[in-house]
Amino acid sequence: MFVIVGWLICIACVFGVFIIHGGNISVVLKALPFELITIGGATVGAFVANNQMKVIKSTIKGLASCFKGSKYTKARYMELMALLFDLLQKARKEGLMAIEKDVEEPEQSEIFKKYPNVGSDHHVVEFVTDYLRMMVSGNLNAHEIENIMDGAIEAHHVEAHAAVAAIQRIAGGLPAFGIVAAVLGVVNTMGSVGQPPAVLGGMIGSALVGTFLGILLAYAFAEPLAGLLEQKVEEGGKELQCIKTILLASMQGYNPSTAVEFGRQILFSTERPTFAELEAHVKRK
Repeated sequence: MFVIVGWLICIACVFGVFIIHGGNISVVLKALPFELITIGGATVGAFVANNQMKVIKSTIKGLASCFKGSKYTKARYMELMALLFDLLQKARKEGLMAIEKDVEEPEQSEIFKKYPNVGSDHHVVEFVTDYLRMMVSGNLNAHEIENIMDGAIEAHHVEAHAAVAAIQRIAGGLPAFGIVAAVLGVVNTMGSVGQPPAVLGGMIGSALVGTFLGILLAYAFAEPLAGLLEQKVEEGGKELQCIKTILLASMQGYNPSTAVEFGRQILFSTERPTFAELEAHVKRK
């Protein structure tokens, strides 16, 4: 929602001031469709040529998420920590083998079903169950599991940032494609040298729209999307770090309440519940 609001503010200010200062908006509007096709087509072609299919799919999915609100809310984190608390509490009271069925069949687990927001997120479920399975096996110590977790989080980070980098490259190439469109416009103008000055002026103006459009699309549209997607990627990484912190604290002997408190402390301040809020939520669940 805020993406569209930002774009509308940008467009209103840029074109509004142009019109107020006596600019002939018809020249821009007349050239706009042709310049958009030239710049947009070149950008899409370069994007496809520059990225593997998995990056293209990830970028499209990431762009779609930019128009939605963040799913990483305080309520989601409280559900996540309550889920981990229940699992660790069950393991502490009944032994690690008691959660084996929850780990192996999370879709059938009553604990996972109790927290649908995170229990239905396959990324979260896989990350939690993979490392609980290692804890149940008892063959790895906390330091070994921490190294594996760090590698998994780093892989997730790199994979998610591929889409961000792809959009940033688009933003970097748009001004150049705008110049390409402008140069073609100038070439077209030079081929009509015999026309009256008023006609030539309009053609040159139309050609310059390409440069203007490339810069505007780069810094008002593509670059902000890349920045917003990067923020969403960081939020996703923070959730995995929270899970990692809680599980490692449990492996090191801390009780479930203390382990969950460790995880709460590393959250961003805007989504971090207070100790009392988390405690009340866990008890209520």
